[in-house]
Amino acid sequence: MRFTDRLPRRLVQLLVGLFLYGWSMAMMVRSGLGLDPWDVFHYGLARHVPLSFGQVTIVVGAAVLLAWIPLRQRPGIGTVLNIFVIGLSADFGLAFMSQPANFVGRSALLVGGIVLNGLAGALYVGAHLGPGPRDGLWVAITRRYGLSIRLVRTVIELTVLVIGWLMGGTVGVGTVLYALSIGHLNQFFLTRVQVSKPPVDDPEPVVETTN
Repeated sequence: MRFTDRLPRRLVQLLVGLFLYGWSMAMMVRSGLGLDPWDVFHYGLARHVPLSFGQVTIVVGAAVLLAWIPLRQRPGIGTVLNIFVIGLSADFGLAFMSQPANFVGRSALLVGGIVLNGLAGALYVGAHLGPGPRDGLWVAITRRYGLSIRLVRTVIELTVLVIGWLMGGTVGVGTVLYALSIGHLNQFFLTRVQVSKPPVDDPEPVVETTN
């Protein structure tokens, strides 16, 4: 089957991945044990504006997407869906679940959220339909200015982490655990769920945005 003929499967995988990503964010929020850097920022900002956590996620995603324009980074359908589906799913998850009463339950929610986040990220990235706004930002900066991916991503994530913490975002053991494990989890799941791309010498065009 040609890569372009797999579009229905890729769309389903994208949507499932985005929904689970938002749900995993809600799990980490409800654990109360720390969030990933961007969610520390989202949560901190939500404490100061009349918007829900998911709505703040949507607004920030849209704002970051505007930063792509001077960097000449092109979005895909996955980029646009990323903005809305993740935020709506996060709000749905927060409305559905409450914080466990004991530390064991909160720890289980945190670990489950991080693992699910790794799977969800692999699902939507593996669909090859466009990076999320935040991922696309560091991709565009490294490509345009020839800087190290590690340097650019570290600077961006430390910046939003510090700003989010100063605004009251939740930083804790979960923040450290996420930082240490998410790359390994993404790679582990990506090798199992991504849609295979054709060889370089395949003459058929592939309409997609790389991550």
